[in-house]
Amino acid sequence: MKKHLLLTTAILFISSLLNANPFNTNLTKAEQEKLNKGEVLIKNIDYQKYMCLDSQYNETTNNITKDVKSLNPKYLAEIIQIKEYKGNENLPEKLSVLLNNISDYAGIPYWSERHQKYFDLYESAKIVKTTTQNNITTIDADLIMEPFGLLQEQISVKTSKSELLYKAYNTNNLKYSGITCVSKQKMQIYIYVFRDNDKWILYGVGGVNAPHIPFMTDRIRTSFINRIKTFCNFIFKKI
Repeated sequence: MKKHLLLTTAILFISSLLNANPFNTNLTKAEQEKLNKGEVLIKNIDYQKYMCLDSQYNETTNNITKDVKSLNPKYLAEIIQIKEYKGNENLPEKLSVLLNNISDYAGIPYWSERHQKYFDLYESAKIVKTTTQNNITTIDADLIMEPFGLLQEQISVKTSKSELLYKAYNTNNLKYSGITCVSKQKMQIYIYVFRDNDKWILYGVGGVNAPHIPFMTDRIRTSFINRIKTFCNFIFKKI
């Protein structure tokens, strides 16, 4: 009887691992079908509780969920894509090169809803300092992002053969029309790429904890969230 119970438990445990899903019930059936076709899914979700990422999938998804919850964003967006593992075996390495090449951030096309035309997401992008320890590269970068001006970011990229984790946050206050609209470390972006059986999961989430400023809230929301979505979408489509 004991052997039977142990065998049953082992089978159920292995089965649960094989059938683990990196997404929770916030991902609809229609959205899953879109991902299964290889399309990029972009969601405006505003709050952490609406994230599709399953916090219990692994340690990294748990940490990302906790970090976003601590940020307490007023504006939040997710960007997700699924790619085949076969033919993309070195995806984390390729993505690492792309994300570490800060100068190429300048010139990413950004569609302005207000002006109905394209602008550069960042007018300029340069590295101030780079340090590498084991498989983690940390970069301090200066980016010019109009209409907010100078955006100082700290970026970290952790890479292995089976996953990559990119984290970025602002290290200076961001101003709009002379008014501080985002304080230090209140704009954060995460890109997590990991292998799930025969697929690569590309998951991006970015949020901003910014005060609601009368007559400016909608424009600030659109400006920040669209820029986060533009950056992640550009990176996903580049690889």
